[in-house]
Amino acid sequence: MVCVACLIPLFLIPFVNALPYLFDLLLSKVYRMLGWEYRRPERVPAACPFKPAASKTEANQRLLLIPMS
Repeated sequence: MVCVACLIPLFLIPFVNALPYLFDLLLSKVYRMLGWEYRRPERVPAACPFKPAASKTEANQRLLLIPMS
């Protein structure tokens, strides 16, 4: 059996993902009531927070290209 508290995050994920769209919908309704035009901001795609490690051959080539003084 799985506890209910463990399942709560699984059900919250779709709601959290929908928050920006719901916020845009709400703002567009408020702006429309005030007679203004609301344009949704462009969303930036998610970026990977981890940089891939440089391969050893690239690191060795960089060391060879740097002149020694």
